[in-house]
Amino acid sequence: MTIWQFYRNTTVGQCLDDSLDEMIQNQQITPLAKQQVLTHFDKAMSTTLSQRGKNKVTFKGCIKMYRYCDNVWTFIMTNTEFRDTNDGFHADIVKIVACDGTKPPGTARIFGRRVVVK
Repeated sequence: MTIWQFYRNTTVGQCLDDSLDEMIQNQQITPLAKQQVLTHFDKAMSTTLSQRGKNKVTFKGCIKMYRYCDNVWTFIMTNTEFRDTNDGFHADIVKIVACDGTKPPGTARIFGRRVVVK
């Protein structure tokens, strides 16, 4: 399984990183231990979302920029409406990063499974 580090940029990932940095400053853990914890976090997030994340969301908006590089799609969208089965919400600006979660980086596939909305 390919492990991407996108989830480190989420609120939970950033809080974990900040906490680990503080623990390093207080000499409670080593930088190597921090890397091991973050690697475990990446694997846990990827596994949990692929096994339990079954909700489908549709979205509609204006694509201002898109890019495909190294098997990763990046979209910048404005005035985007997100909807699921129960409700929806609006976002003025959205960055969507999509990559193939089943193949290693560098292998060809048009569109992927992992989507992170910031």
